[in-house]
Amino acid sequence: MLDAAVKALSQILSPPMRSILWRSIGVALVLITVLAIGLQRLLSWFATYGEVWLEGLLGPGWHSALEVLSWIVSIAAGLGVVFGGILLMPAITSLVASLFVDDVADHVEREHYPAERPGVALPFTMAIHEGVKTALLTILVYLIVLPFVFLAGAGFLIFFLATAWLLGREYFELAAMRFRSPEEAKAMRRDNAATIFAAGLIIAAFVSIPIVNLATPIFGMAFMVHMHKRLSGPRPELIEPRRRSGVPVG
Repeated sequence: MLDAAVKALSQILSPPMRSILWRSIGVALVLITVLAIGLQRLLSWFATYGEVWLEGLLGPGWHSALEVLSWIVSIAAGLGVVFGGILLMPAITSLVASLFVDDVADHVEREHYPAERPGVALPFTMAIHEGVKTALLTILVYLIVLPFVFLAGAGFLIFFLATAWLLGREYFELAAMRFRSPEEAKAMRRDNAATIFAAGLIIAAFVSIPIVNLATPIFGMAFMVHMHKRLSGPRPELIEPRRRSGVPVG
């Protein structure tokens, strides 16, 4: 698993991957900015008008509680862009990965598995559907987990584990569906749940690093292409660069 992670890291800045990397970063930055600003505007609206609306709905007995909530939301609104970017980054990377899954996988397969049958590109609508579905599921899970984040320690641990499960699931299924039907890819993921969750922990650690996490779609896809190959059973040995170049080994 660590070997697969190292190979994925080493390939991120390779010449064939640079174009994909810059394009994925550009898309991620646009999506993060739009969604984070939207979150900030929503919180600002609630802090300004939501308190009055809720008090009219719930009654004057809720005035004090709603004042406290409005104060908390006002602070959150000021941090909306920053916090929203952090919160939404795993969801954003899932969506971006669906756009570049085949570009990344093709490069990894040509570089490390030239003797094996190449994968079949996913239909664009299928890739986008999987990306959007995972992004929405990620946001839903995070909304459930969010109250626990305010519990020191435990909340951030739950947040990290949820990220590992979601990203491991998403990236592995995208890699596997190049060789299997969606049903077979999901079944394979379930059969190897512990291994894929452990791989997801590595991706979750990567996505938690500011700035660096913009490369998560490239790293996550490359990493899971290697993991899928390893979990698929016997295969030809990796052909090292010096062997491909004709230099004798040993």
